Amino acid sequence: MKDVTKDTILVHAGRNPRANHGIVNPPVYHCSTVLFPTLDALEESDRHPHDIVNYGRIGTPTSFAFEQAAAELEGGYRAVSTGSGLSAIATALTAFTKAGDHVLITDSAYGPTRRFAKDTLIPYGVEVEFFDPTIGAGIAALLKPNTSVVFLESPGSLTFEVQDVPAIAAAAKTVGATVLLDNTWATPLFFRPFDHGVDVSIHAATKYMVGHADAMLGVVTCRDESLWTTVKKTATRFGTCAGPDDLFLGLRGLRTLAVRMRQHQESALILADWLASRPEVTRVLHPARADFPGHALWKRDFTGSSGLFSIVVKPAPRAALAAMLDDLELFGMGYSWGGFESLILPTRPAAIRSATRWTDPGIVLRLHAGLEHPDDLIRDLDNAFRRLNDAL
Repeated sequence: MKDVTKDTILVHAGRNPRANHGIVNPPVYHCSTVLFPTLDALEESDRHPHDIVNYGRIGTPTSFAFEQAAAELEGGYRAVSTGSGLSAIATALTAFTKAGDHVLITDSAYGPTRRFAKDTLIPYGVEVEFFDPTIGAGIAALLKPNTSVVFLESPGSLTFEVQDVPAIAAAAKTVGATVLLDNTWATPLFFRPFDHGVDVSIHAATKYMVGHADAMLGVVTCRDESLWTTVKKTATRFGTCAGPDDLFLGLRGLRTLAVRMRQHQESALILADWLASRPEVTRVLHPARADFPGHALWKRDFTGSSGLFSIVVKPAPRAALAAMLDDLELFGMGYSWGGFESLILPTRPAAIRSATRWTDPGIVLRLHAGLEHPDDLIRDLDNAFRRLNDAL
């Protein structure tokens, strides 16, 4: 579709009612074996296994529909769906690295990304180096002739540093490195990776794309055909694929992504402003706030913000923190975000950094603003702070 807004693309991409008896949503294809009526048809599917349904693991009409919608939304060539956000990250990293390569990864990356790099890439002979997420064009000093990948995540998922993606991408191109970006926080609605020099965009579709905390899904969207072919062949070799029901839930989630993101954004900003006024909070880590160190970059490159941000609370004993968190009524504690439900999670950024140091002595709490009314969320947090203070 041309000359339409992203809101409209979300509603119409990846579906063809005329091809499905007029049914609005693409059907769910539970598939392993595919039967062919003739030898010619079988051989044709073998020549084009990524375009013709050949075997369930390689692709079905359900996966093709989700991938087409994701690629169209992001403005990429094509996409590859996987069974989780981590599998999307691992597939993309593996696709562009080999033994003897040098890989640069932002120090603010999602924890499982770091673990995959350290526990899998390094033992297989890849040199992994983590870098300061605020390095910008200075990354040129870290690039080597054998740097094959520069992996970005902007903002970082715990402390929300915003990266100068265009500057880093431009530097990476001087040595022929492939630029990968985890774009889960912003979604394609609020950041356009391919307009800023990124080659491969990765999403934990489990988060905002699905939006209902009930599916595991990842997707890798590529700038051009060559990049997509490399990722798709890697996924096929590893047997990586997404489940049909999760793909369906991802497609269904995309239809309401725009309206949900507007509410997540609004509620998170309301909460962030209220939290900034609390005496217990020393810092609010939200890129859309003018007092955030990376705000200028966010304002330059992004068109909106999501529901995920962090706060730093004054140091407190564990018992006081437990009193604060244990009796929350609306905020749940859990290792995810992007769903309709609000979440809160204590984090330890200092424990995972290696290229930079996190020295703030306070407690870092990551919050996800769900779709509840912000007044109710504020009341829940207000009660939580009261319990914290009573326990001190």
